[in-house]
Amino acid sequence: MAAARYNSRSPAVKRLLREAAELHEPTYNYYAQPLEENLFEWHFTIRGPEDTVFENGIYHGRIVLPPEYPMKPPNVIFMTPNGRFELHKKICLSISGYHPETWRPSWSIRTALLAMIGFMPTHGNGAIGSLDYTDQERSVLTKRSVDFKCKTCGATKDLLLDKSDDQGEEQEEIKKYSSQLTTSKPSGNDSSEQATDKNDNETAASPDEESSEALPVATPEETNPLADGKIEENAEEDVEVVEEDVVEISRPRRENDFASFFLMWFLILAISFIIYRRLNKSYGIDLVQLADQYLTSLMP
Repeated sequence: MAAARYNSRSPAVKRLLREAAELHEPTYNYYAQPLEENLFEWHFTIRGPEDTVFENGIYHGRIVLPPEYPMKPPNVIFMTPNGRFELHKKICLSISGYHPETWRPSWSIRTALLAMIGFMPTHGNGAIGSLDYTDQERSVLTKRSVDFKCKTCGATKDLLLDKSDDQGEEQEEIKKYSSQLTTSKPSGNDSSEQATDKNDNETAASPDEESSEALPVATPEETNPLADGKIEENAEEDVEVVEEDVVEISRPRRENDFASFFLMWFLILAISFIIYRRLNKSYGIDLVQLADQYLTSLMP
């Protein structure tokens, strides 16, 4: 991937290049890398969680990242039939684009991969992109998933490593996610975004230490949009919003000023006309005639 094609000063580009280097080597449970021609679209492969109906399954999909990443969450799209998530459609998770209020900039693509593995055996609860197939149907799809081939990546079963003895810590992370994560429906405030995502579907923050990868179960009150040292970028966004608000406030004032100006001149003309009528009626003074005589006298 040619990094020179992108703005090296962009926080999103810096972050994604670093994460691509960190995830360059596959593991037993997951593997993800950006497309050669697009740093903001990744293909991922995850292994189904152990002791569930998805065990031994290999699931492939896409991660589409916004230009504001990691300040805004990625969108997740599955490509391998699995019975838990719809295919080729953005799915609703607490770590996906449907829930920016619960996303933390300190989370990374690795966080999203582990979270997706943990999400697999949870209930859909009617969330966007979720499916509630029976365990028997999912078992059939699990067996078929190992034969899935991506046009870009090839046979997905060859993308993950064989199991080794040092997978215990990673498995504990996945179990922790599966016991605490839940899917949910987007809030009403996201209705416009849902409509946009629906049209898209029809056409279809890496931490320095492991301990900093907190579980993605934050509430809106706990979420800090200025986390991960991104105060300057977020401040710029706030400034833009304030400027827009000022414009909205100033517009009525401009309209009121114009109305006042028009009313003032209308009153001046009306009063002048009344005075003219009074002088003409009471004293027989014709101001128009006087003005004409005065102008005539000025002419040579």
